[in-house]
Amino acid sequence: MNDINPGLIIILGALLVPLLPKALRGAYMLLLPLVAFFHLYGLPMGEAGAFSLFGLDLVTMRIDKLSLVFGYVFLIATFLGVIYALHVGDWIQHTAGLVYAGSAIGAVFSADLLSLFVFWEFTAISSVFLIWASRTQSSFNAGVRYLIIQVGSGVILLTAMLVHYRATGSIAFSSFDIDTLSGKLMLLAFGIKCAFPLLHNWLQDAYPEATVTGTVMLSAFTTKLAVYALARGFAGTDILVPIGATMTAFPIFYAVIENDLRRVLAYSLNNQLGFMVVGIGIGTELSINGAVAHAFCHIIYKALLFMSMGAVLHRVGTIKGSELGGLYRSMPWTTFFCIIGAASISAFPLFSGFISKSLIMTAAMTEGYFWTWMVLLFASAGVFHHSGIKIPYFAFFAHDSGKRCEEAPLNMLVAMAIAAALCVALGVYPDPLYALLPYTVDYVPYTTEHVVTQLQLLLFSALAFTVLMRTGVYPPELRSTNLDFDWFYRRLGGWMSRGLNDGAEHAWDRFMARADATLSKVNSGLYHFHGPDGIFGRTWPTGQMAFWTTVMLGAYVLLSYV
Repeated sequence: MNDINPGLIIILGALLVPLLPKALRGAYMLLLPLVAFFHLYGLPMGEAGAFSLFGLDLVTMRIDKLSLVFGYVFLIATFLGVIYALHVGDWIQHTAGLVYAGSAIGAVFSADLLSLFVFWEFTAISSVFLIWASRTQSSFNAGVRYLIIQVGSGVILLTAMLVHYRATGSIAFSSFDIDTLSGKLMLLAFGIKCAFPLLHNWLQDAYPEATVTGTVMLSAFTTKLAVYALARGFAGTDILVPIGATMTAFPIFYAVIENDLRRVLAYSLNNQLGFMVVGIGIGTELSINGAVAHAFCHIIYKALLFMSMGAVLHRVGTIKGSELGGLYRSMPWTTFFCIIGAASISAFPLFSGFISKSLIMTAAMTEGYFWTWMVLLFASAGVFHHSGIKIPYFAFFAHDSGKRCEEAPLNMLVAMAIAAALCVALGVYPDPLYALLPYTVDYVPYTTEHVVTQLQLLLFSALAFTVLMRTGVYPPELRSTNLDFDWFYRRLGGWMSRGLNDGAEHAWDRFMARADATLSKVNSGLYHFHGPDGIFGRTWPTGQMAFWTTVMLGAYVLLSYV
């Protein structure tokens, strides 16, 4: 039993979901992550499941503190996602979601690159069905773009593995040298899945197009699997610090002007990933602990925020900020849970984001990354601005849209309540999470300096939002779709594709016209000589035939003689 990867329990169990009657399906799906959780809890530290395949040494199970903490939070996210989706009758979504979650868990515990690659690609293939399950043309297009990018990341990972194996003779999944070709390719593969700058638009493109329940699952696994891979393979890699700092800052500007509130959350997801990447790049025990702790907390509070917006979309039918407002009257519990998620992502004291983000901020200042710390400080204010204030304000307060609806379904409320309770519990009492982290934690988040500094930051950010709203300077919620780097392949790429297509059609038409003209001339010539009235086609008199036969025979004899 120690050789069984917990992810396989979820994947294999998911294959039975379509065969079960609806009455048993929900209970069965809830049981799967619980069984996997208790199986994981009983596993000893170390490696297991080693075997050889085609001369390659594979190790399918590695239990250490880094993989364990990601395994636990992935299983918690799976359990919450199943509860949230219990009202859905689409077995395709249930099966795809569980296979996707199991693949991410399987990748976390893989100790070799081949096993990692297999699970890596399974996450891509299974998760795209959560996007296509919306069954709209836009979701299909977004899913195709998402699949191309995610599978491309896997192809690069496979290439990196082959290059690494040729250079070292090993496919062990451990730390990599960024100065080697395999290390650069590996970082690119991980960076695509982590939504590095200029590689990030698949996230804002695809997540808002997924189903209400599918987006919750998507928010938990793909990018955090990449964070785990970076922590495993590139801890202390300097280039990650500016990359992560950029990730924290640039989404703020797009989130402020974005109208689709799930896209706002997708941008804030990108922002939060930047904090984790910075922590990994700094590479100290404190910063790695901070990155891992922030990933743990982020999975839960981001799921809570997507759950609340999903509940709004489920009941109202739109998630556009320009069409919402005043929903606190109809959905008070959803409003309450959304505010807890907003407080957590904003790192309010006594909420989960505070006890994890402060680890990274302290590590940055301690290690002398002053300007990085300043960017992170700006990004902290920005995320409170667009996720801590904008999301609940425009969805539940702001102008009254006049929309009245029922509260979210009971299963959705239960999932949100559990996630909200975890956000508060981790913020009030972080010691159990700190005990799970890769390194011993000697850190006290609740000092006067930390609390006062964070409260000042949040209060001034709230003041800035209020002033901008009161003066009319704040960008209005417009019925539009904002593009950033994806303009190059969604607009410029489309124009180039259409241009090439039109050019090819024009060239083909000219070719066919010339070919038709040439064939017409050839046909006319053939008809002239071989048609009914042609010299070779008309009937000749017998005397002429005899004459020409004699001439040809004479010519043949003469040529034979010569």
